Amino acid sequence: MNRWLVRGFFLVSTAGLLPGMALSQEGSVDQAREALSRQDGDEDSSRQLEEVFQAAEKNYSLQKKGTHSLNYSFDYSYTGDQRLDLAITNGSVRNLDVVPSATHSFTNSFSYDYGLLNNLTIGARLPLVVKYDTEDELNVYDMGDISFTGRWQPFAYVPGKMSTTFFGTLSTKTGVSPYEIDIKEQLSTGSGYYSVGGGVSMSKVLDPVVVFGSLSATYNITADDLEQVRGGRLLTEVEPGFGLSGSAGFAYSLSYDISLSVSAQVSYSDETILTFSNGDQAAAQDQMTGFLSMSLGTRVSDMTIVNTSLGIGLTEDAPDFSLGVSLPINFSGLKE
Repeated sequence: MNRWLVRGFFLVSTAGLLPGMALSQEGSVDQAREALSRQDGDEDSSRQLEEVFQAAEKNYSLQKKGTHSLNYSFDYSYTGDQRLDLAITNGSVRNLDVVPSATHSFTNSFSYDYGLLNNLTIGARLPLVVKYDTEDELNVYDMGDISFTGRWQPFAYVPGKMSTTFFGTLSTKTGVSPYEIDIKEQLSTGSGYYSVGGGVSMSKVLDPVVVFGSLSATYNITADDLEQVRGGRLLTEVEPGFGLSGSAGFAYSLSYDISLSVSAQVSYSDETILTFSNGDQAAAQDQMTGFLSMSLGTRVSDMTIVNTSLGIGLTEDAPDFSLGVSLPINFSGLKE
């Protein structure tokens, strides 16, 4: 049952230009719309759903001191929407056009964990991302944002009692930044900025059910020294807002070989401020994002459990759906 204690737990970094955001600007309305119109290369809430699948792969009964683990996961997400392109001149709407958008994202991730202490585990995650935009016929094959995590259990697990785990994360900007590309010709694989965060997760075993919940917060660091052309202006700085996230769910052991997990997550992202070389600023308003995650764990051998996941967006800003699979990688050098 320990493998289910973390279903749905993990920090969600929520910032950037997400689909469907309402817009406001200090400047002309038409320039703001052009500058802040959603770009297929931008990081969006598919990143959030990807992180939920990361959570489903983690094991919060932590690594024993001196032991290692290596896991592989594959995630696919689809986001389909329509973009509204328009310009406003003297109070009149010009060039009204509805443009369909469809983005397919494939992420291969390798996660490594090492037990510093019996109650302290550190880890790293390397994502390799492939993206296709079937409407604009764009694609990208590159590394995503490498992240580092730490998990600490202050109290030993006691059967029948609540288990508490504190966690922290540092996300880098090793992926292709959405603020350093030609937004009409390229796609991104990363957020474009560093972020740090932390939170707490709690779970309780009510055999054969495990109930859990978590709360987390993220601080996104301003990205500056940019030189990206957007809406006929030069973007020089992006100030991402902070993020808050909460999740809750349960896991149920159907048998020794089959387990089922269901969790729901709600995330809040503060507004993002864009600064241009001429001093103008534009703001993407804050938003709420929700989605549902379901995972099935299947034991294929005494040492291997394969997890398959399905995510369904609950709001228009979330991906339409996502699929994932994860399994441990066993090397003789990593055995206890």
